[in-house]
Amino acid sequence: MNTYLDLFLTFAKVGVCTFGGGYAMLPILQREVVEKKGWATDEELTDYFAIGQCTPGIIAVNTATFVGHKRNGVPGGIAATLGLVFPSVVIITIIAAFLRNFADSPYVVHAFNGVRACVCVLIVNAVLKLRKSSVIDLPTAVIFFTVFVLSAIWGISPAIMVLAAGIIGLVLKLVGEKRGGKAA
Repeated sequence: MNTYLDLFLTFAKVGVCTFGGGYAMLPILQREVVEKKGWATDEELTDYFAIGQCTPGIIAVNTATFVGHKRNGVPGGIAATLGLVFPSVVIITIIAAFLRNFADSPYVVHAFNGVRACVCVLIVNAVLKLRKSSVIDLPTAVIFFTVFVLSAIWGISPAIMVLAAGIIGLVLKLVGEKRGGKAA
């Protein structure tokens, strides 16, 4: 199959799962990109998520762009990005045309409540999978729990936390190298 078409269709499949935003797509991205296609490792995908969180735009779109670029350069990034957003544009257009008439319907309200609950489970599953490859020792566990507490209690910007965690990780590596120990 044409590589660009493969990128487009793979990310279009992910893009169909638009409920819940970019975070809800993360477990699907992991399954499609890492497990099925082998276009990235869990570690690379985690890095793409982190960078995607710090850059403007939707995390899933940014991640698709990074994966597509890794696979086939700029045209690959464009194909993956278009694939991811295409279903969303179609779905949002259809919903916008009809939702106004049904937004107050108890059936629609309950359906969206069910979808939100499902999205929470998908996000938790993505976190648990990513934790296995990201929280690998005591320093990364401390960073994980610190960021979790800071975001849960004070709502600090994710971009600031990702940047700070990256700097702390780099400092820990440099300190470990100076001590002559094995740094991660």
